[in-house]
Parts: sequence; structure tokens; C-alpha cells
Amino acid sequence: MERESKAKMADQELEKLLSMGFPEELAAQALAATGGESTLKATEWLLSHPQSRLQTLHKPSISLNSPPPPQPQPQPQPTQSQSQSQLKLNKFFPSHSSTKHPLTQTPENPQISPPLKRPKLSSAPPSIPHDTKPSEPLSERMRPRLIGEIEGQDHILGPNSFLRSAIKCNFLPSIVLWGPPGTGKTSIAKALVNSSSCSYKFVSLSAVSSGVKDVREAVEGARKLRDKIGGGKRTVLFIDEVHRFNKSQQDSFLPVIEDGSIVFIGATTENPSFHLVTPLLSRCRVLTLNPLQPCDINKLLRRAVDDSEKGLPLSVGRTVEVENEAIELLSSQCDGDARVALNALEVCATTALGRVQDNVVVVVNVEDVKEVMQCKHLAYDRAGEEHYNLISALIKSMRGSDANAAIYWLARMLEGGEQPLYIARRLVVFASEDVGLADPNALLQAVACHQACHTVGLPECRLNLAQCVAYLALAPKSVAVYKAINEAMKVVKDSVGGNQGVPLHLRNAPTKLMGDLGYGKGYIYTPDNPTAKQSFLPPSLLGKKFLEWPPSDA
Repeated sequence: MERESKAKMADQELEKLLSMGFPEELAAQALAATGGESTLKATEWLLSHPQSRLQTLHKPSISLNSPPPPQPQPQPQPTQSQSQSQLKLNKFFPSHSSTKHPLTQTPENPQISPPLKRPKLSSAPPSIPHDTKPSEPLSERMRPRLIGEIEGQDHILGPNSFLRSAIKCNFLPSIVLWGPPGTGKTSIAKALVNSSSCSYKFVSLSAVSSGVKDVREAVEGARKLRDKIGGGKRTVLFIDEVHRFNKSQQDSFLPVIEDGSIVFIGATTENPSFHLVTPLLSRCRVLTLNPLQPCDINKLLRRAVDDSEKGLPLSVGRTVEVENEAIELLSSQCDGDARVALNALEVCATTALGRVQDNVVVVVNVEDVKEVMQCKHLAYDRAGEEHYNLISALIKSMRGSDANAAIYWLARMLEGGEQPLYIARRLVVFASEDVGLADPNALLQAVACHQACHTVGLPECRLNLAQCVAYLALAPKSVAVYKAINEAMKVVKDSVGGNQGVPLHLRNAPTKLMGDLGYGKGYIYTPDNPTAKQSFLPPSLLGKKFLEWPPSDA
């Protein structure tokens, strides 16, 4: 009776799929792949299968009220050894049957249960975990669940870090995660909760779309959960883009952080010193996240390619291969942003899918990456050798007063994708290090250039940079200040433990006691007596000269 009931249920599920317009063969295949017990699972399987969508669009719908299809020509009867296996196929795969049965007909011998095999990746999409949606971007599907799955950020997630200790102690602290986009702020927050053996409730809000009302509701829910009879669990309140909240909204977190109602985790791409109120910072520890290194991005991309359940194969419905050169290029061109890299990889796979035949492995190459990233494959890496080679060429060209060459190297850096503010900072250093007292206006020019780059950005700030580079290259040069400070610091470092105190005549005497002790005694006020001679160095350094100015060869 139980087997007959299952057979009847399978026929009913098949009827439902046929009434939705799916071809009979694909409907039977979907039921077999998903166990034959749920129309919903079978529908998800069909909708995520590119071939099934194509056939649904081009084949006419099958109605239960339409006449049955014409009977095929009689086929030879199967042998005794074939009969039972044929019955298996007839039950769950009507398209493999030697004769077509009406939809309401039940196989005569339903004693043998059908073999349920997962289809191969090359011909059908992988099984979908219950919490994974094919419509989600690849970066969201591949989000790390546990701390051990996070790549990079070893300075805050290392074995001896305080976050690891907090997980072991089951006592998560309130923190603010500060870093560029795509560096793992949200992933770290969720992984902290998932990795803790203590039961925490994770509540996520975005400061972009939430207000005080949403925060108040989350806090009230956290308090009720904490005060439950029998010992409630704590709530981790994660606020994305927390810098978008104004001061009063940020102040609303203060009392609930203090009384332990919530564990606060904020994520921001802006400097917390400028965008978060001081009382909130005093209750949280600020952790800085760095852009991911190309090697970290490389690992994430390969993990996405190899993951058949929620990775890249799920996006295109078949096996995907990515050339090593394509992964290397994508890893170096995403500016340390894992989200950009993963989503670009998904677009590359979709692009490659359009040029292959059915059931053929999708191969992503360098040209796909170049097309998606819309950039040239330049010999310039912002964190590798060529990065330092080019900035060295720019500095040495200016030091050699060759404005023509300096502007060329500037163009190479900008075209390679270098950040203008990085170049501007190096110009500010050059103005004091290599021009110095020979032209004090050089520092003003460099600082103004940095401010202009910050204000206008690319492409216009290329003019500000070129003007400053030309000015510094043509300016007279002096390293007197550079040598003076280095020599003074060397003397101080070599005298650690033996540095003499400030001479008494150079000390201030704000109180009578200090005056009685000789503080300030013998000091000559220079504006009143410009020609008076007095020493300003400790006795052991009298006569020592650090700054040679004017130069002896002037």
C-alpha cells in the first residue's frame, strides 16, 4: 500500500508540473533529481536549469484536458532480465518507457523503488542548499560563515588576536569595523556570531534605510530576549554603514551598550574619528581592515570556482573552468575588493557561457576578464615591483630637474590606475626632502596640490599633479633640512639613557618654588637684546652643528 501511495503521489506531482507548462521529459527528470515528493523543489530545479527554461519557452504547454499523445509504433517486448529495470524507468521517467501511458495510469508493478541519482554537473545544475538562492550574487552566496573561512585580515583574526580569544570565552565585545568596501566587515560580524558556541541572536540593520524607530524595535526585542525566564540569550546588533547615522541616532546606542542589552558591531568605510561620536567610540574597540591582497582574492576566486553547491557552477548551470591568467588578472585589478572580484567573475562566466554549445564546460579566459573589467592589461601593479619602480622613476626625475621625464612617469602611473592622493603625498614629502630651504614655496605648492586632488579628483586633478611635478622638478634643490633632522635623531638615539636635561635657564618658572630652584635664571630675552650671546644646547653638545645653512658652496 505504501509503495502504491508513493507511485500515486509521483503521478500527481508530475501532473502539476505538466500543468505549469514544463515538458514531460524534463518534469520527470526533475522529480527524479529531487526525490519526487515536492513540486516546489522540482520547480526550483527546473527554473535553475538553463536548458529547461529554453525548452519551456519554445515548447507548447501540455494541458491535462488535451487528448493524449499518439501511441508510438509497437516495440519488441523486453526480455525477462530487462522487464524489472524497464518498470523502474516507466515509473519515474515516462520518456524512457517503451509505450506512452496516460497521465492517470499507474504502473502495473510498483514494487521496486526508483534509483535517485544526482545529475552530473556538466548536464544539470548542482543541488541547492536550503539557504542558497541562485538569484543571489556570487559574492553573497560565497560569504564566509565561520571565522576560519575568512581570507586576509590576519592582524585582527590571527590565532592570538583578541577576537579569537573572545570567541573562545563566548563573550563578544562591542566593536567598530573600519575598512574599504569588500574587505569583509559584514562577513566578520556574521562569522563571529556563527563561530561562537554561545547562542547569540544576530540582528542586522543598515543605516542607509533604517532609522531610530528600527533601532528602538531591535533594542526592545533584545531586552525581552535577554530577560526571558530561564536565562535568555544576548543579541548582536550589526549596523552597516553606521557613519550614515547622525549624532542623536548614534547616541541612542549608548545606554543599551552600557547595560549589556546588545553587543554592538558597526561597519563603516569612513574614518570613525570624524564620523562617529566620541562616547560611542569610547564604548567600542575600533578595528581597521586592510584591502585584501591579491593572494587572498586568488583563494576566494578559486574557492568559488570549485564550490558546486553555491559557487560559480550554480550561476551558469554547468562546470566552469577559469584560466590561471584570468584569475591572476582579476585578483590584481579589483583593488583588494572581494565583492568586485567575485561578481566580476560571475559576469565573466555568463559571458563565456554565450559562446559554448550545450553540455560543454564553460572556460573563462583573460579576454573575458578584460572585457568585464574594461581595463587594459598594463604592466603595472599597485602593490608590487612595478608600482615602486614607477614612483622611483618619478622622484628621481624631479630630483634631477628633468620636468619632461617626470611628467611622463606621472602619466604612466595615472594610466596604470594609481590613486592621485598617493602621488600627491609623495610630492609633499619631496618638497621638504629635496627642495627644502632652497625654495620654501615648494611645500606650499605640494600641499595645495594634495588638497586639489582631494577636492576635484580624476580626471581633472591630473592637471594639478602635472603642475606640481613640473614646479618641483624646476625648483632649486637642497637637502640641508633632511640631513639636519637625520643627524639630530641619530645623536638622540645614540644617547638614550645619557641625554642631559634641559638647561635651567631654558626652563619656564610658572611657580615661586620653581623660580627659587633656578628655573629660568640667566635667560636673556632675545628681542630686547638681539646681540646677546647665550647657549641653547645641552652642555655636552655645545658647538655641535646639525643644519648647514647657508650651504658652504653657496
